[in-house]
Amino acid sequence: MPYQTPYGMHDILPEDQPWWKFLRDTFEELCRRYGFVRIDTPILEYTAVFSKGVGQGTDIVDKEMYYFEDKGGDWLALRPEFTAGIVRAYLQNGMRSRPQPVKLYSIGALFRRDRPGAGRYRQFHQVNAEIIGTDDPAADAELIEMAVSYARKIGLSSLNVLLNSTGCSACKPPYIEKLVKFLSERIDRLGDLDKERAKRNPLRVLDSKDEKTQQALREGVPLLPDYLCDACKKHYEEVKKLLKPLNLPISERPTLVRGLDYYTRTVFEIVATKASEVGTVLGGGRYDYLAEILDGPATPAAGFAGGIERLILALKKEGVEAPAADRPEIFVAYVGGETKETAFQLAKKLREAGFLTILDLGGKSLKSQLRSADRSGAPLTVIVGAGELAQNKVQVRCMAKSTQTLVCLDDLESFLRSKLQEKDL
Repeated sequence: MPYQTPYGMHDILPEDQPWWKFLRDTFEELCRRYGFVRIDTPILEYTAVFSKGVGQGTDIVDKEMYYFEDKGGDWLALRPEFTAGIVRAYLQNGMRSRPQPVKLYSIGALFRRDRPGAGRYRQFHQVNAEIIGTDDPAADAELIEMAVSYARKIGLSSLNVLLNSTGCSACKPPYIEKLVKFLSERIDRLGDLDKERAKRNPLRVLDSKDEKTQQALREGVPLLPDYLCDACKKHYEEVKKLLKPLNLPISERPTLVRGLDYYTRTVFEIVATKASEVGTVLGGGRYDYLAEILDGPATPAAGFAGGIERLILALKKEGVEAPAADRPEIFVAYVGGETKETAFQLAKKLREAGFLTILDLGGKSLKSQLRSADRSGAPLTVIVGAGELAQNKVQVRCMAKSTQTLVCLDDLESFLRSKLQEKDL
């Protein structure tokens, strides 16, 4: 093929659309129940929103972000994640004047020049939820419970929630000093990528998948929870206390940090254990300083996101059946060119009456049209013929039974509704 999708990007084909619709619809309904309202931010933002918000030294900004200088001299970026843009929108549009906290959700495409793999694309899609304007640990707990509820509602049966606290601006810097010292003493024992990370973003080394690095970390790496200040300890304990009665499948993971600089205190990831090779399907945490990083007033917040492609892949690996696609209810065929106009008008009328209706296109023989009707999955075919029209009637064919009934046009809609309610149609 001379023209193909760009490397790492993909088409979402019609046969996959039922999955996508189901995941989007389920998330929107869940957000409505939790009191979230939708926000859509531009796919393009000023590059600084992410270089400052997500952080220089992160893989997303340094290696994966698509950015360019436009003809006006502005540096713009395709959004690699939702949160920084949503906080920018919160500040720009004066949402601090609204009753706090503000609960926002988004669904859409994101872009990262990552190495493509199973469930990982350079254009990918996420569901995303944010609670902005409160430092209440209950917000963290609600988001974790909401993320688990979403995973269960779409059909993921076995989950593991990894949980940690990454501290605040008071306790995180002293911990990073300890970590840097630990890593510098073992720099030769780290993987090549982690040697670089140890210098520019040492926390990311904790999240390394490199077995060589993992071996070095097992030998007494300092752990964040051991260095939390009293306020962060209290916050973390309350999050866990709120979650405990819910009996969620929570595992504390003291090396969990997530890959974005703006995270503070609570972080979490959800893994589908029956499809663990897919990796994290939902994750998030608290980001109390992001508004200040973007030159706004102090505004505590927390959120989570999930990759739709990864969620669908996990569902398929668990053997979950795809949601049923909408199928047409009525196929309209006609006999002879002189009946085409009547068939066209009849199809329009049936659609306006609420029937999912397909009109044959192409002027084929009736035999060919019935084969098309059968392939379409429509249980009923309305056949418009000149002889029947002279009596103000049409034939209605039950495709499964290969039976036909002559029906007056005036009674057609009620007849079709009645037939569509039959169980053995």
